[in-house]
Amino acid sequence: MSRRRTRALFAAALTAGLVGCSAPAPLAEPRNAPSPTASATPTPQVPAGTAPAESFAVGVRQLKLNRDGDRPLPVTVWYPATGSAGGAAKRSADAAEGRFPVVMFSHGLGGRPDDYARLLTRWAAAGFVVAAPTFPHTSRGVKVNVLDVLNQPADVSYALTQVLALDGKAGDPLRGHLAVDRVAAAGHSAGGVTTIGLFTAGRDERLDAGVVFAGTALGVGTAFAGAAAPQLFVHGELDEVVEYAAGKAAYDAVPWPKAMLSLTKGDHGRALLSDGAALRLVSDTTVEFLRWSLYGDAAAKGRIPTDAARDGLATLDNHL
Repeated sequence: MSRRRTRALFAAALTAGLVGCSAPAPLAEPRNAPSPTASATPTPQVPAGTAPAESFAVGVRQLKLNRDGDRPLPVTVWYPATGSAGGAAKRSADAAEGRFPVVMFSHGLGGRPDDYARLLTRWAAAGFVVAAPTFPHTSRGVKVNVLDVLNQPADVSYALTQVLALDGKAGDPLRGHLAVDRVAAAGHSAGGVTTIGLFTAGRDERLDAGVVFAGTALGVGTAFAGAAAPQLFVHGELDEVVEYAAGKAAYDAVPWPKAMLSLTKGDHGRALLSDGAALRLVSDTTVEFLRWSLYGDAAAKGRIPTDAARDGLATLDNHL
């Protein structure tokens, strides 16, 4: 599906009864979504620790999952591996020594996990296991159903359960290498909606942090619930699909430690999909955020600017 067509579909979903509503309302009734929990508590869940200083080689593998028998969810997993760092991801690489936090990533409308490989492999090289489902009704190559985005938080929770189970699965390459108590969710565009949903109506209490790229809370609401989970929002000020103001409104509603990286000349996602200075900025900022929020690394938090313009590319509103 073309980028233009993808934008049109998502923009149409926003304008068809959502934009201008007095309060966000679900697009459709989600299937098997977890029930929201009580009001937020102020203390993040991850204890203090230290993130790895080295850069790992990156391995990649595929999982064939299916929720309820009729929602196929193939999952691409990038993970820290043994061998030389750098270069393309290596298939069938052995997992590196140690236990690594897990990040669940949700792609945008008409996308696929591989579209984001430049960013996600950088996360894996920094010491994170990144698992990215391909959603059955919003990915490239299928007849896109925008309304199915509301089923995706439950898809991510299901996929997370299956990924974490690999830590105890005999013979699996990731056995003993997953920090099952240190988990984040991240996503772009419709995947950003999915990610926000995992902290609101479909709150998954296993999640310790979130990263939202060009996302909006329309359809999933802004009633953030459960234990405090720091959030990082990244949004282009020139976004032509999800208006910057919509992302900022969702960010403003977060009751927990939070930061928002605003890309001064950023559009809907080029900084995530193509190499360049903007991708390096986004990668550096998100890696330090994940090191702090999942490893509990205070030094990483100190490397996130408190209030600064970043090389003319962005500004950062930091309340972490």
